[in-house]
Parts: sequence; C-alpha cells; structure tokens
Amino acid sequence: MRKLISVMLALVLTVLTPGAYAQAGYTVAGFDPEDTGRDWTTNLFFQRMEERTGVQLELTQYQAKEAWQTAKDDMLAGDLALPDALLKAELTPQETQTWLEQGKLIDLAPYLPQYAPNLWALLQAHPDWLEAVTLPGGQIAALPSIDELQFNNAMWINKAWLDKAKLAMPTTAEELENVLRVFQEKDMNGNGKQDEIPLTFASMWDLRYLGHAFGLCANDYYVTMDDQGRVSEVLTSDANRALLTWLNRLWTDGLLDELGFTGLRQVSLNREEDAPVIYGVLMAPSPVELVSSKALMQYVLLEPMVYQGKQVYRDLTGDVIRGAFAITSACKDPGALLAWVDTLYTEEGFILAEAGMEGEEYTWNEDGTWLWEATAETLTAVVLPEATIRSGGTMPGYASVDFQQRIDDQATQHVVKSLLQLKAIDRLPVPQVYLTAEQQSRMDALIWDIGKYAEQQMVWFVTGDVQLTDESWADFCGQVKALGMDELVSIWQTACDEQK
Repeated sequence: MRKLISVMLALVLTVLTPGAYAQAGYTVAGFDPEDTGRDWTTNLFFQRMEERTGVQLELTQYQAKEAWQTAKDDMLAGDLALPDALLKAELTPQETQTWLEQGKLIDLAPYLPQYAPNLWALLQAHPDWLEAVTLPGGQIAALPSIDELQFNNAMWINKAWLDKAKLAMPTTAEELENVLRVFQEKDMNGNGKQDEIPLTFASMWDLRYLGHAFGLCANDYYVTMDDQGRVSEVLTSDANRALLTWLNRLWTDGLLDELGFTGLRQVSLNREEDAPVIYGVLMAPSPVELVSSKALMQYVLLEPMVYQGKQVYRDLTGDVIRGAFAITSACKDPGALLAWVDTLYTEEGFILAEAGMEGEEYTWNEDGTWLWEATAETLTAVVLPEATIRSGGTMPGYASVDFQQRIDDQATQHVVKSLLQLKAIDRLPVPQVYLTAEQQSRMDALIWDIGKYAEQQMVWFVTGDVQLTDESWADFCGQVKALGMDELVSIWQTACDEQK
C-alpha cells in the first residue's frame, strides 16, 4: 500500500534551507534536441529567470537523446559527476526509483509545501496528479510537466462534406460507416474524380483508437481497468473481434486509406492551397499537418462514438508527464532550486517558457488574445529557439490552458477548443502507477512478443490476408495467452493494488 507522505519529514528543512550554503551557481544538465535550434547558454529564458529569481545556473545541454541517456547512465554509475539538478530530465519511472534508491536524487516531498507552494497547491487540488508523481514509499523524487491540454489522437471529420451531403454528425459505428460510404460514392470535392479517401490513418495503432466505437479503451499494453479496480486485457475480447470484423468490412469496401499500413501516408498528402481536399475523416492529433491551411477549418472534432449508451475514449498521456525535473544529492541548497522551478508552475512562469516576454516576443490585443510579434518565418528560425524553452524535451511546469486558448491564431484556437471538447470525455485506461524495475523488465519482455504478434495479426484480419473465422480467432486468442498476456495483466493488477 502507498504510504502517506509524512509531515514529519519537513523537519529536515531546518537543516537545508535556501541560502544555508553559499553557492555561486547551480549546475544543471538536461536534454533539448538539436532540431529545436536551441542553445541553453544563450537562451533568453534562462537569463530572464536569473533576473527574476536571483538563481544562477551553469547549464549543460545534451542535444542527442542517446548522448543524454549515456550521460544519465554514467551519472548513476558514478562515472560522471552529478549536477545539482536535472532539467528536461526525461527520467523514466524506473530511473526515478533507481536513482532515489541509490542516493542520487533527493526526496522533494518534505520541501514542496514551503519551497514550491505553487506546485504543492496544484497537487493538493488534484489528488490524481499527486498520486501520479508519488513513489510507492511516499517520496517525490522528480517533478512533472502538467498540461490539461495534452495532445491526443483524435478523429477529425470534414464538416463541409457532411453539410454538402446533408448528413448529421455520426454518433455510432453504424452511422459513421454510412457517412464514409457517402463520402466514397459522391464527388465530395467537386473535381469530377473519384479520388476521395473516406478515412485516413497511419497504422494499426491509429485504428485501435476506433475501438471506442465498441466500448474499448486500452493502453499500449492492451489493458484497461474498470470502476471496481479490476484490470483486464482487451485483445481477446468479443469487443475487439467486433472491431476487427468492422474494420475488415471498411477495408474491403475501400473506405479506409489503402496507404494506411504502408507508412507512406505523409508522402501521399498534397498540402498545396489549391489541391483538392480528398479526406473525409482524419485520424491524427491535429489536422494541421495533413491538409492545407485553406481546408483546415473544414475539419471539426468527431466526438467519440456512442456504445451501449456511453462514450469512452483513451486519454493518451493524462495531464501529467513524469520525470521532468529532479534535484540530485550533489545539491547543497535544494530549497533555492525548488523555488526556481516553482516559478514554472505559475501562469507567469509558463508564459515566459512558452512565449517569452511581453512586448518583446508577444503582445496582448484589446480583445484579450495575444499574438507573436514576429513573422512566421522569424518565429520558427529565431524567436522559438532563442527566447522560449518549452518545446523539445519535456519541460517542468504547469501549462496554462487559458493562455493556450487565447492565442490570436484561428487554426490553433480551433484545435485547442476541439481538444478541450475531447478532454471532457477521454480517460486514462489505467492509472499512472510505478512499476518496480523487475516488473517493468518483465512487462517489456512480454509486450515485445505479444505486441509484435498481435499487431501483425490484427493487420491481417483487417486486410483479409487472414480470414477472421471462429477457428482463426481461437488461434489468435490462444497465441496471445501463450505469449503471457495473463501474466502481463497480473503485473498491472499487482502494481495498481499496491499503490491504491
């Protein structure tokens, strides 16, 4: 059972308090990929944070994920000196536990109420967030990135085509299939060609998101938890067979993108402004990268289908991304670094990381929206890499939904509004729990074999390369079980029970 965080641990604060040890600067290392074009040593965000907090940082940025992982491994082994803190740390839950157990990280739980009051208030107001970042022993060894607007894989439907065909928004799998057939049969884009693709997707992973139309809501381990706390797998369920049978019918009838399983969908897209619109339904986090800006506003969120009177949909990541910031045992003054990072859990700090400084990188309009000062070209090439920090590696902090909604950009506002609409429905299939190193290692071994087999077999069921019969379905279920699915479920169940 998860232990409660003891308030008595706060007594250590009388020993380690900000300023108790003189320090000219704090060493900080972390990951920010090369493609951001960012250099931490010259980035204005860090300069502005020093002016606001008085905390000086000596920064080491790793621009390759492999190099950062090697550095973390070397730090853990003692072959590389520990910095005072890890920023954009990309610590896995297992790394967080291991580093803490080996004395490389400081338990921040007793310090948060005093030195990170903004983060602490957020965690107190959202017990599920607190649960997500708290280790089984009650420690908090790494701080999160919190965003109630995390991007999710969604369905986007061409509302202009719906209106042209005088069709209502589909609400069930059957209604969606009927809409797709109309999109296929009619010249929806009016170019005199039958080039419409009713539904486009990029992989079986995309298509599994359509499982919600049959009541399925599972994570990438194919497991889900019910309201009574029981974990189960969905691969061998009747609902999954029904989904695959339906998808096979859509594929056979040409309602699914024939390039969907090839990995070439992006190559096939024509985003020129005058290109004909060819997609009816998109499976993607946003339509922005799939259609021209001219056609973008044609696409609206298609809400999850109704199954047996309910709507379910998978929340991809939840509000919390763990392992974004940690303070190591090398730091003699953790309170000062906590106070520094706590700034990022305020709207002011988030805006500084996201958009820079008012009057320099962005300005407010009279209607309460904000806009970038730079052109789109300058924004990408100069402003984002030189004055902001939030993109790239996972940044600690709390992302203001209000600020994200108020950007003076129609396309962004459209996507944000739609994702908030989806957010009201989706949920995590299984709570964010901490697995032990042994549990995670075993899970990784199991899912490698199960996933490799199941994904390929499901693709064959969809395309008809393997006919979905009682016999082939029994073989599929038997093989999934033989590969250890029941053991995988048991590991999840144990972890969830232990951390209630």
